[in-house]
Amino acid sequence: MADPLAWHRLQFAFTIVYHYLFPQLTMGLALVIVILKGLALRPGGEAYASAARFWVRIFGLNFAVGVVTGIPMEFQFGTNWARFTAVTGGVVGQTLALEGMFAFFLESSFLAMLVWGEKTLGPRKHFAAAVALFIGSWLSGVFIITTNAFMQHPVGYTRGADGVFALADFWTYVLNPWALAQYAHNQMASLVTASFVVSAVGAFWMLRGTHLEQARLNLKVGTLTGLIASVLVAFPTGDLQAKLVANHQPAALAAMEGRFESGPRASIHLIGQPNVAQRRLDNPVGVPLVLSFLAFGRFNAEVQGLNDFPERDWPDNVELLYYSFHVMVGLGTMFIGLMALAALFRWRGWLEKARPLLWALMLAFPFPYIANTAGWMTAELGRQPWLVYGLLRTADGASPTVHAGSTLFTLIGFAGLYLVLGLAFLFLVGREVLHGPEGHHE
Repeated sequence: MADPLAWHRLQFAFTIVYHYLFPQLTMGLALVIVILKGLALRPGGEAYASAARFWVRIFGLNFAVGVVTGIPMEFQFGTNWARFTAVTGGVVGQTLALEGMFAFFLESSFLAMLVWGEKTLGPRKHFAAAVALFIGSWLSGVFIITTNAFMQHPVGYTRGADGVFALADFWTYVLNPWALAQYAHNQMASLVTASFVVSAVGAFWMLRGTHLEQARLNLKVGTLTGLIASVLVAFPTGDLQAKLVANHQPAALAAMEGRFESGPRASIHLIGQPNVAQRRLDNPVGVPLVLSFLAFGRFNAEVQGLNDFPERDWPDNVELLYYSFHVMVGLGTMFIGLMALAALFRWRGWLEKARPLLWALMLAFPFPYIANTAGWMTAELGRQPWLVYGLLRTADGASPTVHAGSTLFTLIGFAGLYLVLGLAFLFLVGREVLHGPEGHHE
């Protein structure tokens, strides 16, 4: 049986990757629903109101499965990562508690009003409920990402002689520069996911020749918000995040680019295969000077390589980190191109008849999920081998009394349960998409 630490890490990685498939859609969809509900307040806005009702139902299904898959992660802080919780709970427990007590209950309460209260509330109060749902959803992201940002770039804390962390300055902790950049980047990425899903459903209806008014509306909203969000993910939010990594986690930046030797005028590598054993990047294809400029704003800036750091402080899996980063960046670039092309075709009135492009929009919706997953893998793999960067190693945060067999057993159980939940979720969402928006039966 392998080292228990490996199973603790694998179990948490599996549960959090699966769980985040759902919040990334709900956070982006919350903003889309607000846009639709706002447009529905205008004269003749019934089509937007109908679209909002449809996406509220999809939101509700996502939210329900997200809650179910999120609960086990909370328990894992006490079961698999008890030493981490005991040492850092005085800091990270603040925002985790705020997320559960305020943001989650705000989001769930107003979701119920959106689903069942439209006739009772009336148009304007129902729009206000959508805004409250959006605030709750995005506030939840604030608290979770602030917690993660402390692990990436710890600020606002003190540490006692016993090694236990305590919160010294709440506002320094919450306004962590890493948290602000990471939050903006993450929320735009969630909006990309929602935009691609909205566009995919619109393209599906258009290709089938059903619900044509709603298909046009979804394509309009989806492609426009998708183009804006895809650009904002890259710049300025992604650029700012990369500069923070360069300044505060230089070993992570080196691994992300497969860079072993230090030097100025560093190239950014488009493709290549990191060869850790030989400490080189095989078959690289790069663009000179660009990495130095993106990381530090100067073409002649020095960029450190992994050889500058003790090997024990390297990210644990350089190869996986490298490929995750390049998958994220590559897909993000393609998203901008696809949404720009779709927006151009819609502006010229060609999109409805451009069946290859409609097929591309319909089939593209899984790729933002892949890009988001790769992005979070980049962030978390880059932080390793630390739980709290530079202060607490991952090996020192695991529970000493939970052995590998118990963790493997529960991991198999989670995998089986999540498979059933996933199939049920896909069935219910598929049924809603085939049924279409209410009140539109051409």
